[in-house]
Amino acid sequence: MQVPPWMSTAVWTDYRLALIFTVLVPLVLVVWSFLTQSEGIYKLMVIYWKVASLLGITVYLLIAALPIGFLSGWIARILIPISLWLWIDINDEIRDLPNSNLKLLTTSWRWAVTAYCAIGALFQLSSLRCAFLSHTQITDDAACSLWLQAPWAFREIIHNSTKPWFLGTLGIIGLVIYGLLFSYFVFFRLGKAKRNALS
Repeated sequence: MQVPPWMSTAVWTDYRLALIFTVLVPLVLVVWSFLTQSEGIYKLMVIYWKVASLLGITVYLLIAALPIGFLSGWIARILIPISLWLWIDINDEIRDLPNSNLKLLTTSWRWAVTAYCAIGALFQLSSLRCAFLSHTQITDDAACSLWLQAPWAFREIIHNSTKPWFLGTLGIIGLVIYGLLFSYFVFFRLGKAKRNALS
């Protein structure tokens, strides 16, 4: 498939934004809210990290060029905004907090990451076809392989002595565990919680 010249820049920009919006800022928020004992924000960030772990799993799947990684990454962009806005009690508690830098950063980040995920999900729609190709087809396809470059670079930095197939296996195990826990939450916990995270 022919890849337009701007596509590589767009994909790498997406990964850089993901590092900022889905890793660095949430890390600051979870530590800050813990240190200041801001229960509502801390609970929100714990929920966020549980849901966003699918992005980490996706990286390991893509290191091994496993097709399912393209689908899991796209699904993560859908689930993250839902996890940030679903809980009525957390929304109310954050809204009622006195003005502070923590509240401002949390509110700004929620809107920013929601916009990022929405735009990113639309941008990634074209890559979903890669989820239905074979391993060989993915690596041979110029458009699909663009999405593998950042995970491969991550492997070179963090796991340069580890085989991609082993990291992919860890990704599959993580995906199975994630799927089981997510199914348990949807079918057993969500109905009881009734959108109240603190109950």
